[in-house]
This record gives sequence, C-alpha cells and structure tokens, in this order.
Amino acid sequence: MMMNDVKSDVAASDAWRVGEVSLDSRFLLGTAGYPSPRVLAESIAASGAQVITVGLKRQLAAAGDNGFIDIIRAAMTEHGARLLPNTAGCRTAREAIQLAHMARELYDTPWVKLEVVGDEYTLQPDPIELVDAARQLSKDGFTVFPYCTDDLVTCKRLLDVGCPLLMPWGAPIGSGQGLINPFALRTLRERLPGVVLIVDAGIGAPSHAAQALEMGIDAVLLNSAVSQASDPVRMAGAFRQAIEAGRTAYRAGVMAKQDFAVATTPVTGNPFLIGG
Repeated sequence: MMMNDVKSDVAASDAWRVGEVSLDSRFLLGTAGYPSPRVLAESIAASGAQVITVGLKRQLAAAGDNGFIDIIRAAMTEHGARLLPNTAGCRTAREAIQLAHMARELYDTPWVKLEVVGDEYTLQPDPIELVDAARQLSKDGFTVFPYCTDDLVTCKRLLDVGCPLLMPWGAPIGSGQGLINPFALRTLRERLPGVVLIVDAGIGAPSHAAQALEMGIDAVLLNSAVSQASDPVRMAGAFRQAIEAGRTAYRAGVMAKQDFAVATTPVTGNPFLIGG
C-alpha cells in the first residue's frame, strides 16, 4: 500500500458527522477581512477546510461582492466545501430567525451558524435569545450551529431545543487570546461525550487550535487568525497542520500530567513494559 493510500484510509476512518454529512477536515474557515479575493481563494485551498462561513449581513451591506460568491462556489466545487451562512450582527432572536430564513433562500442550505450577541464589548452570546432562536429554527428545519459560551447549562438547553452540535467560544471574537478557560471546555467534553463540539472564536495561533483538538474538541472555526496574518495563505496551511497534529495526539493518547517528577530513564529493572 502506498503512503498516500495510508493517509486516505486514516482520514476516512476519522471522519466526523453533522447529521448525514460526513466531513474529513476539522478546520472550519471564515471569509471576512482578507486582503484580496485572490488571497481568500488561496487561503481556502491551503486550509483544506470543507466548511466555509459567510456573514449574510456583510454581503447584503456590500456595494458589490468583488467576485466573492464566485470564490465560494469554486471552493465548494473544487474542494468539496459546504457553505455555512451566519447571523453575525444580530441582537435578538427575531432578527436572527429572519436572517437565517433569508440565508436559506439565498444559498440553498439548511445549515446556519446562529449568532445572537448580548454584549457590545465582549460580543458574548445572549443565552436567552440564542436558545429562543435555536428552538424556532430547529422547528423550521434548520441545522443549527449555535455560537455560545462554554457554560454547561446553556449548552444543555441548546441541545434540548434541537441543536445537533455546539460551538463554544475559546475567547471573545477576534481577540486572539486562545483558550482562556480550558477547564470549562474539558468539562463540556467530559459531560457531553457524544456531542460534536467546535471551538469558535478567540483562537489566534495554530498552537491554540492544536490544544483544542488535543483535549478532544472535534473541530475549530476561525477567521481573523488567518485573514489578519501577514501571510494568510501560509497561516491557513499552518493551522491545517496544527489541527491535524492535535487530533492525531488526541487519538494517540496524551500522557497524564503529574504533580511530581517521574524518572524517564529507569536505573533498575527492565527498560520496557513487558506483557502489556
């Protein structure tokens, strides 16, 4: 068997799902703030992302798309990417629901990344409005990707109203701070073992993404860390490698932390574990 065949088999065996859709890449990429359409297109290709987000409000407000939609369609055709419209900029459940329906009509997809912001400073999601919007959109046949905090109770409420997965933040949107509360994310992973978790927002460096995957988070979604880099295309590739490394480390089993020193070179006994 050739090496490429081995890689393909490994990827296929580690696919994850959103409903009936199977995905190999664990990298979801945003499309805002790139220096040019060409850089955006090359960044998507370098990322290997199979899910690409787009803000409908931004598109409606733009005087022209500068070929933006063509880039997205090309990514969907060439790389098997799927579009994930988002409701960024919404402040109420009603506004988010209306925008989600517009997105479904415009992009012909039931997928929606649901954002309902409750605080202008932190851009923290409003848990009450978010749950209300998720409940209605689930009834309306949407596959809801809810952008939420890492609060366990709110996450359970979102699952109860029909969300098939959760998108807890790592840190405030665009802050680049990484995972500011790893304990909360580990708690979500432990308490919700069968639920797809995608860390969304706050990731600034490939090491942050690797950390999330190492702890068992299923995927990460980011935008600014790539679009605002000095070389977005190269950074997209770096994130792709970090995400793959983090996932591989999780599957391999990261060693447990110790509160004390443990000699790595034994001075007595057998240097190997026999009979394991």
